[in-house]
Amino acid sequence: MIIMLFRILMLVALALLVYTVIQYIHNPQRRLRIAKESNTFFFLDEPDNSKKNLQFVYKGCLFDGEKYLGTTEEAFEVVNIHVTARHPLELRGLTRDDLYFLEREILIRYPHAKIEWKHPINQLLLTGIE
Repeated sequence: MIIMLFRILMLVALALLVYTVIQYIHNPQRRLRIAKESNTFFFLDEPDNSKKNLQFVYKGCLFDGEKYLGTTEEAFEVVNIHVTARHPLELRGLTRDDLYFLEREILIRYPHAKIEWKHPINQLLLTGIE
């Protein structure tokens, strides 16, 4: 009886271990961190949840976007997105073309949105200095 109980307990522990590993691999924050370390583009968002902010990484810089819901001609949509850099010192090396690429990626997901870049990113777009 004790041996059978021990085997069941081992199976439960193994199942829990496999579940934990799968959850770790699919964790979006881990994938965001990996993209930041490898200087690739990764977009993290829940499009059905307008209250949850979007995050994306591009060239090692982490950006946060606050979504604001509004009305369009047909429905309620995300109409404003305010984008900030979490660590402004990471912006070094980004060009205006990089910001245009990021705007296109956001507009693919939110076609009705007006994107507003917060300081210091908006200074690059306003002054035209690269």
